[in-house]
Amino acid sequence: MLTLADRVAEEALDLPADERIGLVDRILASLNLPTLPDIDRLWAIEAERRVEEIDGGTVKLVPGEEVFAKIRGTYAV
Repeated sequence: MLTLADRVAEEALDLPADERIGLVDRILASLNLPTLPDIDRLWAIEAERRVEEIDGGTVKLVPGEEVFAKIRGTYAV
């Protein structure tokens, strides 16, 4: 016997692609997850914080080659 979720999924998969996309958007919105604008805003705040740390000299910058060499040495990649 199929669960309600299984029946809904089967019905949803029979919808045209544009309607499935709309349904997915509605379901995701119901989860109250951060929206793309929220995520973009948070990344912008993080980027500004990091720039301030670099400009203020409160962080040590490490060249990418050094970082990757350490990763290769640690994980034998």
